[in-house]
This record gives sequence, structure tokens and C-alpha cells, in this order.
Amino acid sequence: MENGLMEFIHPELVILAAALMALGKMLKQAAVVKDKRIPLLLGLAGVVLAIVWSIAERPPKTAEEWLGTLFSGTAQGILCAATAVYGHQIIKQSGKKD
Repeated sequence: MENGLMEFIHPELVILAAALMALGKMLKQAAVVKDKRIPLLLGLAGVVLAIVWSIAERPPKTAEEWLGTLFSGTAQGILCAATAVYGHQIIKQSGKKD
């Protein structure tokens, strides 16, 4: 895997990963949510937003298209959230001294 998770994310949704990273940082700084729940919330937000994008990009008409759109949106949302959390951890861990 040359680029890791990024090679599986639709190019149009790369911005979603960045937005989720920013959302996670805002949630952490606001102390509104416990830290351990932030990845779950980012995952849910990623899935919802990726499904909305999938529907807007190509509106499904049949049941099979709906299922495909929901599956694709869910997978893309999870990948974007995972990229955001992974990216945050890389930044955080790179600042630590061994």
C-alpha cells in the first residue's frame, strides 16, 4: 500500500478527512465531549456527510442503487474518519520525545 488509506478515498472526499480532523480538534479544545468519544463522533459525522455527498453526486433511483450508495458512503465516511484520527495521532506522536 503506497499511500495507505488515502488511496481508497474518492479524491472529492479528501477534504472531508481534513474537515473531520478540524472538527475533532474543535471538540477536543471545547471539552464538550470526552476524548474517547471523539473518534466515534467523527466516524458518525463522516458517514453521514459521505452518504449525503454520494446521494448528491449520483441520485439513486432503484433499491440496488440505494444500497450501493449507502454502502459506498458508509465506507468512504469510515475511511475519512480513520484518516483524520490517524493523521491527528501522527502529529501528536511526532511531538513526543522518545
